[in-house]
Amino acid sequence: MAHEVTVSIIMPVYGVEKFVGKAIESIQAQTFTDYEFLIVDDGTKDRSGEICDEYAAKDARIRVFHTENGGAAAARNVAIPKARGKYFYFLDSDDWAEPTMLEDMVKLAEQHRAQLVVTGYFIDTYYSDTEYVTQEMCVPSQVFASQREFRENAHRLFDRNLLYTPWNKLYDGEYIREHGLLFPKTFWDDFPFNLSFIRDVERVVVSDNKYYHFMRARAESETAKYQPKMYQKREEEHDWMEELYRYWDVDSDEVREFLARRYVERLIGCVENLTNPACTLSGKEKTGEIRRIISTDRAVACAQTAKPHSRYMKLMLAPIRAKNAWLTRLEGTVISSVKRGNVKLFAKLKANR
Repeated sequence: MAHEVTVSIIMPVYGVEKFVGKAIESIQAQTFTDYEFLIVDDGTKDRSGEICDEYAAKDARIRVFHTENGGAAAARNVAIPKARGKYFYFLDSDDWAEPTMLEDMVKLAEQHRAQLVVTGYFIDTYYSDTEYVTQEMCVPSQVFASQREFRENAHRLFDRNLLYTPWNKLYDGEYIREHGLLFPKTFWDDFPFNLSFIRDVERVVVSDNKYYHFMRARAESETAKYQPKMYQKREEEHDWMEELYRYWDVDSDEVREFLARRYVERLIGCVENLTNPACTLSGKEKTGEIRRIISTDRAVACAQTAKPHSRYMKLMLAPIRAKNAWLTRLEGTVISSVKRGNVKLFAKLKANR
C-alpha cells in the first residue's frame, strides 16, 4: 500500500489550553518533516480547540477534528481511520517531544523493518510552575532477533514502564489497520491498546535514547483523581497480563516474580486511592475494604513472591504481607498526604521504588 505521508501523528485534546501550544510546536520543530498531524478536539470547554485551529490555519500538515466529548480513547479512534501514514505516533496534548524524535524513530523502523519502535522518555514532575524533578526511563538499546526473544524479555520493558504508554513508540500503521486495533473506551486505555499490539508483534526495536517529556503533577490530570473502580481495574489488568504470558507460553521464575511485584505495587496504589480525601467511604469502611483486598489468595501469593528493589518498597509491602489492614491503611494515608502535599518528595520516592 502506498502511503501519502511517512508518519501520522494523532493527538486528542481536552482542557489543555495552557499546554497544547507547546505540544504542537514540539512537533513543528521536528527535524523529520514528512508527517501529517491529526488533532481531535474532544469537545473541550476551554480554548484548546480554537488554539489548534489557529495552528492549523498556518500549517497545512495539521488537520483538526471537532467532536463531542467522549474521552481520549474515542478521540484517538476518530483519527485512526483517517490516518494515511506508514507509521503511527500518538502524542498527548499536555506533553512535548525533543526535535529529533521522529527522525530517529523512523530510521530505526526502516533499518530493521520494525513493526514497533520503543524509546526511553522523561518524567518531568512539577512541584511549582517552574521547578520540577526529572526521572529518566529507559533500557539498553536492543534489536530483538525474533518474536520469541522479544516475548522472553518483554518483562524488562514492562518493568521500566516502557510498554504501557503510546507516546514513546512508533507503530507500524499496516499492523494497526490489519488487526483493526482501536483504543478501548475506558480510563487508562493506553495499556490494553498496547497489549493488543504486542500480542502477536514480531519485529521490535528498543532505543535507549529519550525524547518524550511526560509532564506529571497537573492537579486536574486523570492520574491524580480518585478512581472509585481502581481496584477492579487493577485486577482486570493483572488478568490481562497473566493471559498474555500464557498465550506467549513464557513462564520463568523471573517473569513470575515480575508479575507478582507489579501486582503488589499497584495494590499499594489502590490502598492510597482509598485514603484519598475524595473517597466517600467511612473510616471503618475503608479499613474493611483494605482488609478485603490485601487478604485475597492473589494478594497473599503475590506479596510472598515479590522481591522489592528498594528499602522503601520493602517497607510498603510489610503490612500487606502481615495482612494488617490498619497499618496498611495508615501507610496509604501517609502516601496520599505526601502525594498531595509534597509532589517533589513523592516523585523521588516513586522513582526509587
